[in-house]
Amino acid sequence: MSTLIKQDILVELLENVGQGFEKARTAGKEAFHAQGFPTNKSEEYKFTPITKKIESSIQNLASARAFEVSAEQVKANVFEGFEGDVLVFANGHFQPSLSSPIEGVEIALLSDKVNTPIGTVAKPEKDPFCALNQSSFEGGLFISIPKKAQVQKPILLLNFYKANNGQVIQPRIWIEAGDFAEATFITHSVNLSDTPYFVNKVVEVKGGLNTQLRYYKLQNEDKKSIEVSTIESDIQKDGRFTSVTISLSGELVRNNLSLNILGSNSEGNMYGLYLLNGKSHVDNHTNVDHTVAHAESNELYKGILADSSRGVFNGKIFVRQDAQKTNAFQQNNNILLSEDAVVNTKPQLEIWADDVKCSHGCTTGQLDEEALFYLQARGIAKDQAKGLLLYAFAGEVLEHITDESFKAYCIAKVQERLGSNF
Repeated sequence: MSTLIKQDILVELLENVGQGFEKARTAGKEAFHAQGFPTNKSEEYKFTPITKKIESSIQNLASARAFEVSAEQVKANVFEGFEGDVLVFANGHFQPSLSSPIEGVEIALLSDKVNTPIGTVAKPEKDPFCALNQSSFEGGLFISIPKKAQVQKPILLLNFYKANNGQVIQPRIWIEAGDFAEATFITHSVNLSDTPYFVNKVVEVKGGLNTQLRYYKLQNEDKKSIEVSTIESDIQKDGRFTSVTISLSGELVRNNLSLNILGSNSEGNMYGLYLLNGKSHVDNHTNVDHTVAHAESNELYKGILADSSRGVFNGKIFVRQDAQKTNAFQQNNNILLSEDAVVNTKPQLEIWADDVKCSHGCTTGQLDEEALFYLQARGIAKDQAKGLLLYAFAGEVLEHITDESFKAYCIAKVQERLGSNF
């Protein structure tokens, strides 16, 4: 490992951090030292050379500071038709003066909530970047939804990045929801700099009994960005958690998504779409841990890759011995539009129970030539026919977005990408 990474990250990030969470930070630091940055021999990062990319692209590994964001910039980046509340961040630091007060929801800085059990949902020993964030995040946000609260309006987490005085951005968000609560979160990031930067984000979601939570994420950042995004959720009895991740850009993106099924009659849903071109690299690592009986998980990830882009999918489903009557489904489908595009896919099942319904699979191929010919034979131009087929392939994931304004925005971005770059 290079001297650059050793000195700058270990000194600047692990030592020069804010106060609070001393026990959690120590645990994160120890977990990071035990694991180290992943190498090409690390099984979990086998196809994603993120350490090498950080070494070659990021010359300043100091923590990026907050910067001034205007109300006009916020307004310009809230998608048309959105009717919800907005929480604004600048380099991962919460900006309360630009954010909406959300009736009935507690919003606070993590530094004011030092008893928050961070690291108990997203455990630092599971991933070195999760450990790095826990040991050295600054600021952070605490969101608490009370018992039986029905938050009807979606909550937009709007992130602005401008890493000119430091290239490492480490947002941390803790979301907890009481029993029978319901809420929808949407996260979207905006880059205001042409300098490469590294985002290492961790979101912990702790649901209660019969909570209904949705978390939608759109990644459409600068081609120079390097991002590791970790989201982990505990799902209790009768609860439901649904994630939709749309990845359109970024030099190298790693998405870690884990669902812990902890109560019966609960449900975890994971949907993803990645449309890549140029030399973009997106790695989706998912994990579903079924620990109890009578629960369900559904997972569908789809990729369309052009040029020299690369996609990685590694999905794991664990069914513990006590998790009888589990229904777990996982599928990864890919279309390659170039001989230089690459997909590495590895769906996995590990089942220790004997009364379950589980399936997993993957497909990788090209556009259906017969379907393309069929459309052309009925007077549709080849480029238009190609776009229709690709959108039909991608649309199955987009349909799982329930907020209509965000769905319309994503559809427009996907159609723009399919029409102009593919």
